[in-house]
Amino acid sequence: MELYLSIGSNLGDRKALILEAISALDAALGAHLRLSSFFESKSWGFMGNDFLNVAVCYETSIPALYILHLCKDIEQRMGREISAPRYDAEGKRIYSNRPIDIDIILYGNLRIDTPELTIPHPRMHERDFVMVPLSEIKSQ
Repeated sequence: MELYLSIGSNLGDRKALILEAISALDAALGAHLRLSSFFESKSWGFMGNDFLNVAVCYETSIPALYILHLCKDIEQRMGREISAPRYDAEGKRIYSNRPIDIDIILYGNLRIDTPELTIPHPRMHERDFVMVPLSEIKSQ
């Protein structure tokens, strides 16, 4: 199945960090099939540094939950503090700067809706930094 990930960074050498994450993903999932152009965007949901984002596609049959844990492990190894999502008094999620962010966007025709993982990504259509790179490689 085709797996589409969105990868972003807004700290340090953003491009180098994204390429490092892709290298780690390639080592675990096999060489990626397609990689979008880099897309720069303002931070979303908080006031922070601008993000650099890409979409990447893999062909795999690895279980989705394993892929989620792989992504979180790579993020943590690359310096991202992994913690439970935080919410403000109004119930809105609190976002922050991060060296790397890897999200599962689509995985074949899978539909998963659990507290730990939702596929397709529930807010992908609200985010140009996901949809623009994704549309670039999804149509190939």
